[in-house]
Amino acid sequence: MPSVAKAARSGAHRFIEQLQPGEQISGDIYLIKQKDLRTTTNGGLYIHAVLTDRSGQLLARIWNATQEQYDSIPEGGFLKVRGRTESYKGNLQFIVDGLRPAEEGSYDLADFIPSTERDIEEMWGSVLAILRTIKNPHLLALIKEFVGDEEIVARFKRAPAAVQYHHAYIGGLLEHTLNVLELATRIFGRKDDSESLYPEVSRDLVLMGVFLHDIGKTAELKYETSFSYSSAGQLVGHITQAAIWIDRKIAEVEQKSGKVFPDDIQNVLTHIVLAHHGTHEFGSPRIPACAEAFAVHHLDNIDAKIQMSLQGIRDAKDADSDWTEYLRAIETRIYKKDVMGIRTGNGK
Repeated sequence: MPSVAKAARSGAHRFIEQLQPGEQISGDIYLIKQKDLRTTTNGGLYIHAVLTDRSGQLLARIWNATQEQYDSIPEGGFLKVRGRTESYKGNLQFIVDGLRPAEEGSYDLADFIPSTERDIEEMWGSVLAILRTIKNPHLLALIKEFVGDEEIVARFKRAPAAVQYHHAYIGGLLEHTLNVLELATRIFGRKDDSESLYPEVSRDLVLMGVFLHDIGKTAELKYETSFSYSSAGQLVGHITQAAIWIDRKIAEVEQKSGKVFPDDIQNVLTHIVLAHHGTHEFGSPRIPACAEAFAVHHLDNIDAKIQMSLQGIRDAKDADSDWTEYLRAIETRIYKKDVMGIRTGNGK
């Protein structure tokens, strides 16, 4: 994920972790996480609020408040604020003198939600380049229906891959999918089956399965101001959603081409998606039952686990320890000492 310093390169947003007591703030934009109308000891009203950005959160108070002012504050929305920072019982707080909802487009979402460091359009172009190497005409027709769906593609480019585990940032789903596609080409050939370590495994089905394995997260996850699950995500889930979309898009292929899409190919492709979590325990409706499904499951797992390991090292709080904190998602602590000098640039 990008550093605060990098995200602040334009100077348009001062991050909360950079603020000090005694600063005047005028026109800065923050995301309001929480608001509460309270009563002072003398019976007046004040607003207790929590402002956030990607670097942290800040307690804010608005004295001499009114019910109308409270109602005008969009909870979970963006505010342009004016006021001053001060120290209160050892903690920074912000006394708000003026505020108004921020206009859409006047702020960079990346300042408030973690985002990929990589170029989204460049990654999308790389995904398309790999998909174009698929040879099977039925799968190519199916790809055309998915990449031609502007709504799915727009969300696919920006969605996180998870709420809190791996690639949990804007563009994370695209980054993860591209990583797994590139892993697949290193095993099953960059251009065709002739380069494959396993020529009896369908390269086309593996690549198509990788592209579609998490595409349902475009409907499962919400990421407008924070990462959470949509109602569809909680009721249906990304695995089932992808299977539904495969069925719908194949129906569109058949309607446009006038040809029947092979049932066997559809069944195996759907199985790959349904089995990509590997076990029922981890949410797979099916467990892998063909070589291509095993390939997609393990390739997906490689990228997810490595990313979580490296992110755990980057986020480690104790700089003096050789170990990270316990990472619940991978059920272990990570040894973070760079014994080969790779991460510090001193590798031989």
